Amino acid sequence: MSEPEVAIRLRGLTKTFGKVIANDHIDLDVRAGEILALLGENGSGKTTLMNMLSGIYQPDEGSIEIKGSPVRIRSPHDAISLGIGMIHQHFKLVDLFTARENIRLGQHGRPAHSPDDICAQLGMHVALDKKVYAMSVSEKQSVEILKVLSRGAEILILDEPTAVLTPQEIDNLFDILRAMKSEGRAIVIITHKLEEVMSISDRVAVLHKGKNVGVIDTGDADRFVLTEMMVGRQVDLDIKRAPARAGDVILDVHRLGIQDADGHHELQDISFQLHSGEILGVAGVAGSGQRALCEAIAGLQPITGGSILLDGTRIDGLTPREIIRRGVSMAFIPEDRLGMGLVGGMNIPDNLLLKTYRDQPGLWMNRSAARQEARELVERLEISTPGLNTPVQKLSGGNVQKVLLGREINLSPRVLITAYPVRGLDIGASMRIYDMLNEQKQKGVGVLFIGEDLDVLLKLCDRIAVLSSGRLTAIVDSRFATKALLGMKMAGLTTDKEDAYA
Repeated sequence: MSEPEVAIRLRGLTKTFGKVIANDHIDLDVRAGEILALLGENGSGKTTLMNMLSGIYQPDEGSIEIKGSPVRIRSPHDAISLGIGMIHQHFKLVDLFTARENIRLGQHGRPAHSPDDICAQLGMHVALDKKVYAMSVSEKQSVEILKVLSRGAEILILDEPTAVLTPQEIDNLFDILRAMKSEGRAIVIITHKLEEVMSISDRVAVLHKGKNVGVIDTGDADRFVLTEMMVGRQVDLDIKRAPARAGDVILDVHRLGIQDADGHHELQDISFQLHSGEILGVAGVAGSGQRALCEAIAGLQPITGGSILLDGTRIDGLTPREIIRRGVSMAFIPEDRLGMGLVGGMNIPDNLLLKTYRDQPGLWMNRSAARQEARELVERLEISTPGLNTPVQKLSGGNVQKVLLGREINLSPRVLITAYPVRGLDIGASMRIYDMLNEQKQKGVGVLFIGEDLDVLLKLCDRIAVLSSGRLTAIVDSRFATKALLGMKMAGLTTDKEDAYA
């Protein structure tokens, strides 16, 4: 049996940014007709490596071969001409255009392949004349795939392709990827979800501190082996649910409604209760109302209907500072991490002071206490920083998240709102965050956990509320729920067994 063709061959690929070595003499082969998963901790160099293949960066040293021929990729246009297409986590589509119009954007002359033919060949169901603004996240992703395939791409790179998809949409995406693989295309997936790696990939390449520490056949791997390769040590991957100690109702959200400036309903008739000593998860595809819910509880967004009660007293209509003083703390991690909560130009101690400086007596702020708190936070959460005086905007995204979440927990809240607290964190740091949330739960704090990984929600949370298009479609006991059930509810579908899960 002949060896499969090598679609990509990287030899000694090196990229530095100042004194930081992002990629250190990396050797890697990607074969035609295979799906290669690319794993690694935060800052391990995964994205930098793929950005060199897609023409965003150019290597300082090393060589790239595409199908046996040496190439120099100076721009994304060069990458496209070599048959390389990258599908980024944040889609690059024009909302007011149709799918077909978006596919044609930037192309000169006739496309290499008709999107209608591609859909037929791969079993993709895309309404090509539908406006992008009316599409689901899954449909938009399919349009991105069609864009690169219509340009003749034989090598596809997907960056966190399942981050905002339901389980059913993930299954559909994987069917499409397997169909592309069967046609001989080379596919690289950057992901942090080990279960998906085991499900979809043929081989796994692991980066650690900018080096390629190994490539392993997926059939010879398990999540413990892969995690040890990623972090350089054994990690307990068992997400523990602390014993439930649900007490009195702390937070009572009743028939909550929110409209944006255009009158669009972001949330409609949302009702739920959060008890002390429990973690209530919130599941939903991106844009289902999670952000509006967080901001309404924290006093950052006015409501148009209903009420929000803390310990039986209404807090809707209060200012954020008044709500904080009553014991509500919010660690909201949006896509723009520095757009809310932290000031990028400030260091860690000064960012810790943002929530407390007004409550300090006298005219002068106690910076020494903040510096001590910052030192303890850096040690406890293993925050990687050159020093306490380093502006947080110079830290990696994962370390920025640790600073934000650690600050909110240090406020000793009654209610802790955590939205995507492990987004961008490696597996070791993620496990530490889960432990911290369990510690808060056992102290009697009510934790509202907005998450995107259904496996984590099922293992960590006591109950899970599901949002779909601004509506609450279910609240289920995690002990009896399944990913399939949550996926159906996220899509707004109903079942005949709803009463069994309430």
